[in-house]
Amino acid sequence: MTNIATSETKRRALGKGLDSLLPRAQSAVPTEVESGKPREIAIELIDSNPFQTRSQINVEQLSELAASISANGVVQPILVRPTAEGRFQLIAGERRWRASKLAGKATVPAILRQVSDEQAMEITIVENLQREDLNPMEQARAFERLSREFHMTQEQIAHRTGKDRASVANFLRLLRLPSAVQVRVESGELTFGHARALLALEHAEEIEKAAQRIFSHSFSVRQAEEYVQDRLDPNRKVKKDPKPRLVDPNVRDAQERLQRALGLKVVIEDHNNRGKVIIEYACVEDFDTLIEKLGAEPA
Repeated sequence: MTNIATSETKRRALGKGLDSLLPRAQSAVPTEVESGKPREIAIELIDSNPFQTRSQINVEQLSELAASISANGVVQPILVRPTAEGRFQLIAGERRWRASKLAGKATVPAILRQVSDEQAMEITIVENLQREDLNPMEQARAFERLSREFHMTQEQIAHRTGKDRASVANFLRLLRLPSAVQVRVESGELTFGHARALLALEHAEEIEKAAQRIFSHSFSVRQAEEYVQDRLDPNRKVKKDPKPRLVDPNVRDAQERLQRALGLKVVIEDHNNRGKVIIEYACVEDFDTLIEKLGAEPA
């Protein structure tokens, strides 16, 4: 129960929260819709959400949730809107609704809201983005849909969903990957870090070949980045000093910490306590992200 409470507290802290997206109904709407109080609704009267952006639901986790609902009931009501002929359409809470059906429940607690198609779509997308278990491609497509359907800027999307703008930009870049590579990311064969490394390559065929090699050789993200850099510059290794000088462990540690913090390749060239820091970026979005993380205002 503690984990559930902590999760819900965290979710309410994200962005504006779903409450800001839920207008109260007009006076013509029945009282139970106005009140915002949960009521038990027959599961068979609830239709699925046509605006759902989630493409995958973990069957094992759904079964665990169904077992919990069988034992303890639904902790948090789902959100629905009334439709024609006494039926209802799901807005938020698809996993709870599916798990309740799986648990054999006849009814499920639900809060009614009178919202437009556009509001229902936005609520669905924002609720999904505030979850922790979306895969990178689901997040990327959800961000893209907010941009396309609601004409939101990256800054507005970040504010509404509780993410930072750099993260929004990085996820949106994943949509540039070839569809076959997107499938690999969605299935978990490649991580978000692998996908970001691949974006440095330009041509779809080259990206697909690199993705296959990274997967088949179980490359770490660091190895994938090195592999992509070698593809971009085949003479890169030859150019290196055949007798590499020893790197101060403190310099190497600082270099690795900078790379983790910036999400970009960093090289520190140190010569007797003097030198330079080289930060490599592959596109404008990477440059914008770098500027933000350095605390500078973009031009």
